[in-house]
Amino acid sequence: MYILVINPGSTSTKMAVYEDHKPMLLRSITHSVEELEQFEDITHQFQFRKDLIINELKRMGCEFNFAAIVGRGGLAKPVEGGVYEINDKMISDTKAAIHQHACDLGCIIAYEIAKDIPGCRSFIADPGVVDELNDYARISGSPLMPRICIWHALNQRAIARRFANEIGKEYEELNLIICHLGGGISIAAHEHGRAVDANNALDGEGPFSPERAGSLPAADLIRLCFSGKYTEAQLLKRVAGNAGLMAHLGTNDMKELERRIAAGDKHVETIVNAMIYHTAKNIVAEGAVLCGKVDAILLTGGMARSEYVIKRLRKRIDFLAPTYCYPGEDEMEALALNALSVMQGKREAKIYE
Repeated sequence: MYILVINPGSTSTKMAVYEDHKPMLLRSITHSVEELEQFEDITHQFQFRKDLIINELKRMGCEFNFAAIVGRGGLAKPVEGGVYEINDKMISDTKAAIHQHACDLGCIIAYEIAKDIPGCRSFIADPGVVDELNDYARISGSPLMPRICIWHALNQRAIARRFANEIGKEYEELNLIICHLGGGISIAAHEHGRAVDANNALDGEGPFSPERAGSLPAADLIRLCFSGKYTEAQLLKRVAGNAGLMAHLGTNDMKELERRIAAGDKHVETIVNAMIYHTAKNIVAEGAVLCGKVDAILLTGGMARSEYVIKRLRKRIDFLAPTYCYPGEDEMEALALNALSVMQGKREAKIYE
């Protein structure tokens, strides 16, 4: 059976067609800043991105005979991990969600395309708001602000299962610390198949990253909010978007920053090494969540391709557990296989309520 996979990101829309588990077509459509600036917010990009996907499928001569369409899940509300059939409630909640990200478009586009194909079902799998936190993890120092997690659940789970398969074990047998090194950095403690602790990698927790500020001094942030110097929108950008390496150095391109370091730029070296330092510190902290019983640390995401980053991270974390590196992400294959497992009757799709 044919499955269409849709994975919208901040500056690209990835798409794929799978015949069962075999990829038949893989495409990544890049969007310029100018193209996206014309839209008021993320949801207004829907028709633009949907049309690009349909036009690309037509250009490649694909027949619209998909048994299923699976999109990257959005940030509607916390849910258990798993595969969910998309329904009107999910679409409504996604459009009204407080947290907005390009991934929100995944379920909306998948749902709308599937409606025009007889018998076609639409799904999401392991969205970024998967919440399996233990009771302690939810409590912060203020009852007004309980901890939430927004993390790279789909890729982390895919990498965890890949690693488990490689060593001849089940994911549910292992204790793992997994760090996704992307535009945002998410770190989670996986205890026997559940992510019992994970950070809000989107807007304000954990290490700073290429695009996000991570944890900030709370009182200083409050004072900044009331300084009159910035609007709410400007400050939110200072937390996610124009933050982290972007705010310090004007770019989130690690290859460019490595070239500047190699050319002797000490300021760039200090900032990048600080990001690595804080990332290592947060990885090791998850060892306490697992009481030191850690089978492996897995590093993944786009920045995991950087030898500079990985070498310096390993220097600080290798003492805790064996460390393995899986550069990039397995999101497209993970989405396809999750949908396929439902279509083949190997698992049931959950109902979003």
